[in-house]
Amino acid sequence: MDTYDRALEILFRILRGEEVSVKKLADEHNVSTKSISRDISRVKNFLAENRDLTSNAELAYCYAHKAYRLAADEFLTNKEVLAIAKALLGTRAFSTKEATRLINKFRRFTTADDRKKLDEIVRKEIYHYTEVNHDCDSLTETIWRLVSAIHEKREITLRYYKMDRLMTEKRIQPASLIFMEYYFYLIAYYPERYSEPRYFRVDRIKDIVEHRKPADTKRIPDFDEGLLRKRCQFMYYGPLRTIRFEYSGPSVQAILDRLPTAKVLERNRGAYTIEAEVHGDGIKMYLLSQGAWVKVFAPQDFAEEIRDEIEKMRGLYE
Repeated sequence: MDTYDRALEILFRILRGEEVSVKKLADEHNVSTKSISRDISRVKNFLAENRDLTSNAELAYCYAHKAYRLAADEFLTNKEVLAIAKALLGTRAFSTKEATRLINKFRRFTTADDRKKLDEIVRKEIYHYTEVNHDCDSLTETIWRLVSAIHEKREITLRYYKMDRLMTEKRIQPASLIFMEYYFYLIAYYPERYSEPRYFRVDRIKDIVEHRKPADTKRIPDFDEGLLRKRCQFMYYGPLRTIRFEYSGPSVQAILDRLPTAKVLERNRGAYTIEAEVHGDGIKMYLLSQGAWVKVFAPQDFAEEIRDEIEKMRGLYE
């Protein structure tokens, strides 16, 4: 192997997250350490001359390990990789196979020592990882096909399992994707009915047929998924309304974190009066989960819905 091939090998290995030692490389290739040092200099020069292309990447020497490693402004750090890996496993959204593949790809951004640390930290979580049930063959592939249809403004037909597990076909105009509560959701409209968005769980999509004819882009509403995330709980349909309730539980911050639109109006003897703008009926499920810590004041019809639901629950235990 000549010097240019060795330099390419070194570049490839550091891009994979490896640390490269001059002595070890010299032993591997049966050449002098001076030859390897010249190869590393070539890699350094390439990185220095192409900073825009390589995101200011450079070879940094680690005196503790006596080896070079890649450092770059836009590369993930070991701390960031760990945080992303933990968050990914916590979602349970991906199949075990897909989650493991993604974690293995993230590992390549870590150094050899930190890779062992990462493996030890996530090993038990991966072993006990329980994916949500999927009807689609590949969640990542399905997401990408939906993103392409959204970008190209094309109508699609879904073969889709409803909540009752009955298969249905729907021709829709996809508008956006959002992740919430373990699941990715497709937000879409029925053709000629753009007034009300519909939600489809991506993992229940069995098949997608893409139609060639592009939609009339002027008629497709500009959907704001960020606003939906702030207002909606559990992706349930329902009206947009402003609610007011009293919370007397141990952590009002947990309520404020769960309901991004919530604000505290009053505090009185450990109880908080809270107001929030919410969309859909999922808020009913959330408030009921707080038990006697929550009392709904307004609107009156919503307070009555909560009371009626509590009466139904009580009847189950009589």
